Amino acid sequence: MALVPYDEAAAWGLQKFHQPAATFNFASHTIRIQQNWNQLGVAAVVWDAAVVLCTFLEMGTIDLQRLAVIELGAGTGLVGIVAALMGANVTITDRKVALEFLESNVRTNLPAHIQPNVAVMELTWGHDLGNFSRTFDLILGADIIYLEDTFTDLLKTLEHLCSEHTVILLACRIRYERDQNFLTMLKGPFSVAEIHYDPSSDIHIYKAQMSALKKEL
Repeated sequence: MALVPYDEAAAWGLQKFHQPAATFNFASHTIRIQQNWNQLGVAAVVWDAAVVLCTFLEMGTIDLQRLAVIELGAGTGLVGIVAALMGANVTITDRKVALEFLESNVRTNLPAHIQPNVAVMELTWGHDLGNFSRTFDLILGADIIYLEDTFTDLLKTLEHLCSEHTVILLACRIRYERDQNFLTMLKGPFSVAEIHYDPSSDIHIYKAQMSALKKEL
């Protein structure tokens, strides 16, 4: 969501993020993602959490065929692109400033017959949620848990987009106590469980669903 670098960016060795493109192979397709760190910062590069989440989707734990899927804070759009290639009807979202860049990646990497199954839409968490009147089968988020100021709006957005049947998958690296604090917040309205961990990148994937108590309210 945020278009500013992480505080510890200098320590990460960010050379790969300054490359103009990154290439991946998912869903039997070669996906070439354009990057533009200088213009859009973290919204315009592919983070490890997105790659790990795409790899997890390819494991086939969830059958994406014809599911209504939404990706939050999509950035480059890699996760939403992969979900679409695997048969989902996907809404790929980010803030207005990132949309032109995001849509370019989406259209470049999706075959013509799949493009009608994909929408790119503006979504600033917590705002104008009435533009999203439906609920989704699956909500995806890669590395969207890091700015504490957005946590309340992110939680509000997740609740708005969910039905009792919706599955949320969040891929993230737990960097600070505040990241863990969001997971604690998430456990209010949702049941939360860690379902995958990639030790090579230190990325966790959490699954959340509306809790039984919330369903009864």
